[in-house]
Amino acid sequence: MKVAALQMTSGLDVAANLATASRLLESAAQSGAVLAVLPENFAFMGRDDREKQAMAEVPGTGPVQDALSALASRLGLSIVGGTLPLRVQGENRSAAASLVYGPDGRLQARYDKIHLFDVDLPGREERYRESAGTLPGSEVVVTQVGSLPVGLSVCYDMRFPELFRRLAADGARLFAVPSAFTVPTGEAHWEVLLRARAVENLAFVVAAAQWGHHANGRSTYGHSLVIDPWGAVLGRLPEGEGCLVVDIDTSQQDAVRARFPALSHRVLA
Repeated sequence: MKVAALQMTSGLDVAANLATASRLLESAAQSGAVLAVLPENFAFMGRDDREKQAMAEVPGTGPVQDALSALASRLGLSIVGGTLPLRVQGENRSAAASLVYGPDGRLQARYDKIHLFDVDLPGREERYRESAGTLPGSEVVVTQVGSLPVGLSVCYDMRFPELFRRLAADGARLFAVPSAFTVPTGEAHWEVLLRARAVENLAFVVAAAQWGHHANGRSTYGHSLVIDPWGAVLGRLPEGEGCLVVDIDTSQQDAVRARFPALSHRVLA
């Protein structure tokens, strides 16, 4: 089974971002991928919350959702749509929603980012308050891609192993992690956190990243990864926009879980 992690440098132009996403998704499909993961904020990296709210879509309709549905159907591809802001009735803040479209073009799952990035980076002047414009989600979501159960997460979620334990307990065998990691936290923690989530749960990880300098002044780390259940990096895209396609072997995962049954040895819930 081939999976793809797509790496982008998204900006303020939704149409341009969608054109890049379309090109990369076409490349993934041509390479034989059955699942493709777009990065966080793939359709829009705004300068402030006001701009983000202005482009937020109503759930079920809008140019970004329509484009993802059409691409999934045309390419016969399951797509994890990174994240996009979706309006929440009665709220001034939007949800950071990761939408999964099946190869028939239908929306089959939605995950709203649970853990929001409200931090002051140690030793730097960078400060983030994601909760100022985003409502946190609360539901843990596993969806089916062919015969493979896929657990959904977004970026900062990777720092909270209890979420991934819940996903694994609910049957997930692969974690999709669309992200837009900062450069300093990426250099320090990106790979080690992702490999830890894979090892702890004997699961595949597909982490699709933003890379480069964006119009909002933020720089993102890139280094999209596909990791196997033993923690080995199967593929890496350090920088630039592109499509990382990797063949994963679920029978290998079955064998590892049978020989090394750590998941059945859990004592603490």
